[in-house]
Amino acid sequence: MRAPVSRRRFLKTAAAGLSAPALPAIAHAQTAVQRPPKPASPDEYSVTAPVSIEVNARPLPSFDTRDRSHVRFGSLEYRSGLILTSRFRGFGGLSGLRLDAKGERFIAISDKGGWFTGRIVYKGREMTGLDDVEASPILGPDGKPITARGWFDTESIALDGSYVYVGIERVNQILRFDFAKGFTRSLGEPLPLPPPARKLPFNKGIEALVMVPKGFALAGTLVAISERGLDAGGNIIGFMIGGKTPGQFGIRRTENFDVSDAVLLPSGQLLLLERKFSMLGGIGVRIRRIAPNSIASGAVIDGPTIFNADLGSEIDNLEGIEAHVTDEGDTVLTLISDDNFSMIQRNLLLQFTLVD
Repeated sequence: MRAPVSRRRFLKTAAAGLSAPALPAIAHAQTAVQRPPKPASPDEYSVTAPVSIEVNARPLPSFDTRDRSHVRFGSLEYRSGLILTSRFRGFGGLSGLRLDAKGERFIAISDKGGWFTGRIVYKGREMTGLDDVEASPILGPDGKPITARGWFDTESIALDGSYVYVGIERVNQILRFDFAKGFTRSLGEPLPLPPPARKLPFNKGIEALVMVPKGFALAGTLVAISERGLDAGGNIIGFMIGGKTPGQFGIRRTENFDVSDAVLLPSGQLLLLERKFSMLGGIGVRIRRIAPNSIASGAVIDGPTIFNADLGSEIDNLEGIEAHVTDEGDTVLTLISDDNFSMIQRNLLLQFTLVD
């Protein structure tokens, strides 16, 4: 969703029978983020070829705007943050990202139908910038940018080995790319979806994708969660696509929060990133923890809130969450925000340690 969320100053003043598409039987290691060698052919200069861009990063020394010494926020401990800007006209709208096992190389998507790939640069445990950044259009099955057919609200991303799945919210589509066949120049093939997924509300459709890896009960299942598609009980609708037990489930909706992304931890816990917005109350962001193996056909899942933030913190339109484990054994959560290409919003990249 391209939410009407803006900078702090502005806000303070304004204040069950489902079809099962063919998916790989199990999930594989995350290899899609490894960029292949560049081709040395004239084709690399075409309009669909990746373009190297420069991204400037300004550090956020603290997350709490009122107390810089405050680093603990619920179950999260602030590590570092960056405000990202670029002279490249197409930079922005960052709605989701996935990282390699080291938390360095990334694939990110813009809600304008674009890929961004590159590397997070660290000094010790703190992020200092981005390097090797390239931008390119997301291509459809015809080899043309998906924006040519009016598909642009790309909001969610999941990895499965060399496969990359991208959810397009407003048209209720999921595309699958094999990055072994051209990296960001690979062609997206529409994934067959359960009929109810195609009927999700306009601009409230699929907002989060998670591929369940080998070793879990739902291995090989693509979990797709809507932003605010509601069932008869007012629960947010989610789907299990592919795998051995495809089906539909619900997520209990509370306090007017909507889903913006999700990530599966090595423990099997699912973390839901959620946000809310109102002209009177401003914006809020939270993370809920869902117990392992609680997703099942017909189930309504819920879990405790482990992180809450409001305008007293360095938040914006946070739309993406990812997790990796450091060499020291820390589980690090990376959050990214969508500036909606607005001058009063920001592209933020934030990292926290999951403490408990």
